[in-house]
Amino acid sequence: MENGTEPTKRPHVVIVGAGFGGLACAQALGNTAIDVTVIDRRNHNLFQPLLYQVATAALSPADISEPIRRTLGRYDNIHVVMAEVVSVDAHARAVMLKDGGSIHFDRLVLATGSTYNYFGHDDWQQHAPGLKSIHEARDIRHRLLLAFERAERSSDEAEKRRLLTSVVIGGGPTGVEMAGAISELGRFMIAQDFRKLHADQLTVLLVEAGPRILSTFPEPLSQYASEYLAGIGVDIRLNTPVEDITAEGVQVDGTFLPASCIVWGAGVKASPAAEWLGIEPAAGGRLPVAPDLSVVDKPGIYALGDTALAVGEDGKPMPALAQVAKQQGTFLGRALKASLLSGKPIPTFHFHNRGNTAVIGRNAAIFDFGSWQLKGRIAWLLWALVHVYLLVNFEKRLLVSIQWIWRYSTRQRGARVIDEKAVSAVLPEAAAEDRTTT
Repeated sequence: MENGTEPTKRPHVVIVGAGFGGLACAQALGNTAIDVTVIDRRNHNLFQPLLYQVATAALSPADISEPIRRTLGRYDNIHVVMAEVVSVDAHARAVMLKDGGSIHFDRLVLATGSTYNYFGHDDWQQHAPGLKSIHEARDIRHRLLLAFERAERSSDEAEKRRLLTSVVIGGGPTGVEMAGAISELGRFMIAQDFRKLHADQLTVLLVEAGPRILSTFPEPLSQYASEYLAGIGVDIRLNTPVEDITAEGVQVDGTFLPASCIVWGAGVKASPAAEWLGIEPAAGGRLPVAPDLSVVDKPGIYALGDTALAVGEDGKPMPALAQVAKQQGTFLGRALKASLLSGKPIPTFHFHNRGNTAVIGRNAAIFDFGSWQLKGRIAWLLWALVHVYLLVNFEKRLLVSIQWIWRYSTRQRGARVIDEKAVSAVLPEAAAEDRTTT
């Protein structure tokens, strides 16, 4: 030790979650005199807005996911830990892990995202998976593709129609995108690949408890989406809450709808970060945060994205969108760097709205920029450009762009592969049937 002095201890920032917000925050802190630890229970970053394309065989999982270590490997000061957080000791400044370990921090950033909310019916999840992980997207894809294979072999007209019926629950962007993609996939496969099936046997139901789909968008855009979906064969049921879900179908408004594939997109709730901190969560289970994104009454702890209930300048909660999380992450990373290295106070976060969007189908999307709106083919092209730009690196952008161009030109879907080991897990009755006929 030179001159008998202790070496200066570098500040340590722990980031829990490597989604849009967590990665942006880590990258803003990269290659600085700050030690950064990124913790995630997965080893990969996932571009969730395109998971529906994995579920409907347009893209493969590797197209929209990237190992976290690869993304952050160029930053010498960032350490990646694959582990699951179970609690936070705010007093001891430590994150507690499921395997019994702990990691101490000087500053903590919670960017743990959200999960689907089944509104007290968690047993429905096994029959109606959502779209928050690669596993769920592949599960849905297997259900869809296996149902078509079984329908081709079935001689029972009622069973064939059940197998060719899909129900999407929730009329938000995820539900709308999924319903449109299922309808387009099904009609293409029936026309090109299956000899014993007909388009009029295919049914795609979009079930929404409210009075209209895409309720966060202006009424004209919602109406455009409804008309487009109806034009490609999607049956929209409004003011229709779900009463029950089983392996055989969905109970709505006193009527049972037989179906083989059910997709949940009816609502989300934040991760259990509030429970970790022992505080009362705000609406949607989110953590209440101050204008500088610090968790209220928890000094040195911050929250981003779907985990945080941040209020905008209009007094309304900021939406759970990728652009919000990414902007918050970049802002907080830069602010923490200035605070820890130069002693500067963390300023107020200001969100710059770059528009809200949803894709409806081929050549059809909507954009809401607040003061003006866009719909149709131009909106669809803009949606594609935005989503390609948001992918994690150039390689993914190039691969997805090439596949989209090929898919648009040929209408082919290249990811229609069924994992034989998934047959018994997804449709056990199908596996049993196959064993008795071979």
